[in-house]
Amino acid sequence: MNHPLIVRLLSLVALLLTSGNLYAATDSYRWLHVTIDTPWAIFLFLLPMVLFPAILMAILYWRFSGKKSTTANEAKK
Repeated sequence: MNHPLIVRLLSLVALLLTSGNLYAATDSYRWLHVTIDTPWAIFLFLLPMVLFPAILMAILYWRFSGKKSTTANEAKK
């Protein structure tokens, strides 16, 4: 009666013990083609993420620069 349960447990243990080696058997670069253009592609992809805050800060500084001086003059009066 317990024979199917024992078979299931043994097969589960066997799968768990052998599954650790399966991921190492596949070639990790099989689907990823790395060329000399890859660093440039990564650089061009990340460049807007780095420059966007600086550009936004310059735009916001330029936009609110006139308002800061008028509020400071009103406070002096």
